[in-house]
Amino acid sequence: MIAMRAMKKNSPIRIGLVGIGRAGWSMHLAELAGRTDKFVIAAACDILPDRCKAMAERFGCKTYAKIADLIADPDVELVDIATRSPDHTPHAVMALKAGKFVNIEKPIATSMRQLRQLVKAATTGKGKGKLFIRHNRRFEPMFVHIREIMASGILGDVREIKLRRNGFHRRNDWQTIMGCGGGLLLNWGPHIVDHAIRLLDSPIAEMWADLQRIAALGDAEDHIKLLLKGENGRVVDMEISGGAAITESEYLVFGTRGALSGQGETLTLRYLDPKQKLAKIKAISATPPQTGPFGNNEKLQWIDQTIPVKPRGLAGMEVLWDMMYDTIRNRKPYPIKLEEAMETVRVMCQMKKNTPFEQA
Repeated sequence: MIAMRAMKKNSPIRIGLVGIGRAGWSMHLAELAGRTDKFVIAAACDILPDRCKAMAERFGCKTYAKIADLIADPDVELVDIATRSPDHTPHAVMALKAGKFVNIEKPIATSMRQLRQLVKAATTGKGKGKLFIRHNRRFEPMFVHIREIMASGILGDVREIKLRRNGFHRRNDWQTIMGCGGGLLLNWGPHIVDHAIRLLDSPIAEMWADLQRIAALGDAEDHIKLLLKGENGRVVDMEISGGAAITESEYLVFGTRGALSGQGETLTLRYLDPKQKLAKIKAISATPPQTGPFGNNEKLQWIDQTIPVKPRGLAGMEVLWDMMYDTIRNRKPYPIKLEEAMETVRVMCQMKKNTPFEQA
């Protein structure tokens, strides 16, 4: 049995970082840099000695070559999993079974089998209620702002949403190799699928998907297409590609009274003046004139706006750390529910099942 140091209510949470790669070194540590009152790096683990040495020099923390040794450290309160995708679940399960709090990078699981193992560890025994899902892009400012605009009703009944994360990259690291857990479905997929499910705002009624490899130099997919249709009739069209030489806006939202597009730090809106009440006009079956416009003579009062991305609500991809602290120390609810993350994994696994991607 692992002994744990008694922690004071307002003391910093002592983190054991597992995996000192791009996610751990460049993302997690950068986000934690301004939160030293809430988090302290107590230990780090990596199979590469030079990375452990860099952590010891930078933070004065203990370092380990084996995750089991880091988990056994009584000074480690929260195990932060930032290893390669196939290792996320087994590493998280080990820590949960030991009674540690766990922050798990995406994807939380690479298969339904892994998902069942993770859920069991996070809902029973010592690990019950101690798993934190890092779906940090749910607090991406653009995403938060667009949801606020949709909720305001100025676009009317939203019927279709397009999500895009495109570019052209001849990528050749492990994220392009299937045997290493590579491919855009497991890399960007969890973020954008989570967005799609949230924006659908309805149980999924239909799904269509396609996976291809276009530009990546490994054998994994680098072009993903996903269409979701909700029971409410809304459609979300998601595309993630490393093989798109011409890109589209990251967000397009179409409603019965207007639309918006979002790219970078800017939102462009075109919607009917809320003060304008549309006349009740009936469609007619008579033959239309040979010349002239289609439709009727009604003058629509459009409002065109270009505004900066500036949501009213809490936003910022690093705010999950503050929420995690409040959950552990102050028992406040964590915003990412396990059931929601499970649905994201289920959709991704169904995509692979429906569109098996053959190695080149």
